[in-house]
Amino acid sequence: MNPATAPEPGGGAGARHALTAEERAEYERLRRHTAVRHRRLRRAGSVVLLLLALLLAPLAVVAAWVQDTVSDTDRYVATVAPLASEPPVQEVVINRLTDRVVANVDVAAVTDALTKALQDAGAPPRAVDAAEALEGPLRNAVTTVVDRTVTRVITGDAFQQVWEGANRRSHAAVMNMLTGERDGALRADGGTVRLDVGEVVDQVQERLVDAGFEKAAAIPDTDRTITLFETEQLGKAQDAMRLLDIVGVWLPVLAVVLAGLAVWTAPAHRVMLMVTATGFAVMMVLLLVALAVMRRVYLDSVPPTALPPDAAAAIFDTFVRFLKDSTRTLLIVSVITALVAYLYGPGRPARAVRATTDRGTTAAGRALRRAGVRTGSTGHWLAGHRAWTTGGVIAAAVLTLVLWNHPTVGVVALVVGVSVAVLLLLAVCAAAAGPDDRTAHGAPS
Repeated sequence: MNPATAPEPGGGAGARHALTAEERAEYERLRRHTAVRHRRLRRAGSVVLLLLALLLAPLAVVAAWVQDTVSDTDRYVATVAPLASEPPVQEVVINRLTDRVVANVDVAAVTDALTKALQDAGAPPRAVDAAEALEGPLRNAVTTVVDRTVTRVITGDAFQQVWEGANRRSHAAVMNMLTGERDGALRADGGTVRLDVGEVVDQVQERLVDAGFEKAAAIPDTDRTITLFETEQLGKAQDAMRLLDIVGVWLPVLAVVLAGLAVWTAPAHRVMLMVTATGFAVMMVLLLVALAVMRRVYLDSVPPTALPPDAAAAIFDTFVRFLKDSTRTLLIVSVITALVAYLYGPGRPARAVRATTDRGTTAAGRALRRAGVRTGSTGHWLAGHRAWTTGGVIAAAVLTLVLWNHPTVGVVALVVGVSVAVLLLLAVCAAAAGPDDRTAHGAPS
């Protein structure tokens, strides 16, 4: 209905009533009020959705990492495999195994037997005293040989293969730690988390026995674990991780859906996209800071007598490196998204970038035309559908990152670089069409 007229109350369908100036002013006021109220409601709803998405973002990243590490055998093996080649961890295992083997070699009994044999044979007292003094050098020699043998096993390729094989067979070790079960390489007992090196001990035993150290077969079956850390909060962490594993698939989806709804609900879509991307970037930075704090807490909780600081740091860094990679990747994606949203805006730097890009692609297209290269109708189609082609390239880039298995920062840089190159190439092709090609079918060029 035309706001300037209205049906008369008692008239027919065609009767009209012209609004007075006061009525029209009231109508415009009510319409503006309704529009403002509608925008405020949309803005408030968008803010609520954005806050929920930002709060869920760090939890979603951690939950996805836990679920992925536990459920995917290859991913789990890739997580723990580097521990076998970490020098600090190797040093701990070598020292522990060497000490246990040497402790089972009764060097004193060997020197006592030699001393008694010399005494029974009537050897001079000086020879008997020299035999008694052999205990220290003999123990050092045994330690050196055992250390060399153990080092050869631990630093060799065979140990890494055994390590990967053991972890592949027990890929549920991380789940066992989080749930408190006692099977697998990682075991949680009360507030203590231990790393089981039983298979490594068995291999070292076999090598030492083959080398002539029969006493190595007496290495006790008990205490074949290395304490990683002790904490009174392990029970709470296990409960939290169980919950995160359950919702690991849905939390990331929910966070993305909430972010998308926040952008769609907001009156200014581009501005809200920029705000949302910036918020996600901030949350990823906070997650990296939290991981750094957790690392410090973990290192402080491990007594040096249980595990050297460098070995503890290597273990922590190895276990969370995929989580850090995912967090950095999302941080870079968020920054790029915010930057793209800004470049589409009315800001002076954004306009300058767009103008510079247009001048560059136009100059390149003119250079191609002067060289005799013209894109004709294809170029004119690209020029007339620039928004569609740009959106298609961006959508293809997003889809590539979504379908890529565990994208890294390098992958993001590659996809963004290719996308920018394609967009520039399309712009050059559009500029190379030439103004006369539009009349190619009806008029001479």
